[in-house]
Amino acid sequence: MQSSVLTFVFAGFLAASLLARLWLASRQVRHVAAHRGSVPAPFAGTVSLAAHQRAADYTIAKLRFGLLTMAVGAAVLLGWTLLGGLGALNVALRDVVLPRWGGMAYQLALLSAFVLIGGLIDLPFEAWSTFRIEQQYGFNRMTLGLWLADLAKGVLLGAVLGLPIAALILWLMGAAGPMWWLWAWGAWMGFNLLMLVLFPTVIAPLFNKFQPLEDDALKTRVQALMARCGFAAKGLYVMDGSRRSAHANAYFTGFGAAKRVVFFDTLLAKLNPGEVEAVLAHELGHFKHKHVQKRIVSMFALSLAGFALLGWLAQQAWFYAGLGVSPNLGEGAPNDALALLLFLLAGPVFGFFVSPLFAGLSRRHEFQADAYACAQASAKDLAGALLKLYEDNASTLTPDPLYVRFYYSHPPASERLAAMEGV
Repeated sequence: MQSSVLTFVFAGFLAASLLARLWLASRQVRHVAAHRGSVPAPFAGTVSLAAHQRAADYTIAKLRFGLLTMAVGAAVLLGWTLLGGLGALNVALRDVVLPRWGGMAYQLALLSAFVLIGGLIDLPFEAWSTFRIEQQYGFNRMTLGLWLADLAKGVLLGAVLGLPIAALILWLMGAAGPMWWLWAWGAWMGFNLLMLVLFPTVIAPLFNKFQPLEDDALKTRVQALMARCGFAAKGLYVMDGSRRSAHANAYFTGFGAAKRVVFFDTLLAKLNPGEVEAVLAHELGHFKHKHVQKRIVSMFALSLAGFALLGWLAQQAWFYAGLGVSPNLGEGAPNDALALLLFLLAGPVFGFFVSPLFAGLSRRHEFQADAYACAQASAKDLAGALLKLYEDNASTLTPDPLYVRFYYSHPPASERLAAMEGV
């Protein structure tokens, strides 16, 4: 009875979330298309009609492609769950791997096979996005060889980092008793903190080259800004983002003493020194308001709740049956990998309708960082930088307001510039 209720609720939430996403995407397409013909009044003097129309076309192309990937993703999710795909994969691997290599090997094989199959399904869509849509609008700079090399590195890195933490969590699930979820949560948090330290110095250099910032005038200006803001970083680096994309960005990475400032070379090519300083001041605003620490704490709290919920669900036979999987009852095999996969599959479906809360909080943080940047640098330079980045990245200036409220982690250009004028 409970399994039937879960099946009904899961199917209902999946259908509702899919319909909501389709409706929101169609609203965005119609809204952007309806305003394609003229540049919005606040940008009429700074953004050309050709650039505005290019941004509209790029936005619509991505949205229409997103509708396809959305439909395929929903079908794949149904295939894994209610249509029995994960159950069939589990039985096949259990019967082959378990007798020869034992329970841990079987569970890691199940996780690995699931990830590889999912990756293969996603691969054509990623290739089309890169070599068709991004290429068509002049953003892609990757060769097929570089794309394949990145793919191979990603798979190898996923195995080197993912398999050990997966094995540790699976071992804790089987050996740490009823409170295993608390120990597993601690291991997962420790792993994430370790990644924050290793990413800038070990992982990121596998994919990009990082050179110290050589522009002495800009370096002096940036260091003076950081001194005013009381921020210390390990170094200032320029990343060869232009090898892969024409999109521009700047970011902080690392944790504690390993923090560093990274500029995309494409960003430095598009902005003047004052605008670079203003963009960096915006990023410093996130640290001043402790947004990074707040997000880490939020991640800790949400993951703790998730592990606690999984700790209970993993013991309920209806949890497996309700999502289309027969647990390994009487088969001498653990159910821990099955429970993990089902939880990861079902969680986003039930969490979809609370995502606007997190998007709204993120937009609030962006407004706060903008205000801080206007106080520490030039508001005019920040506005100029944002306009250049919106134009060069082909970000639409006329998004649908409801779509913004649901999805946008950053406020649209019109709202950001209006808020700056009031600072």
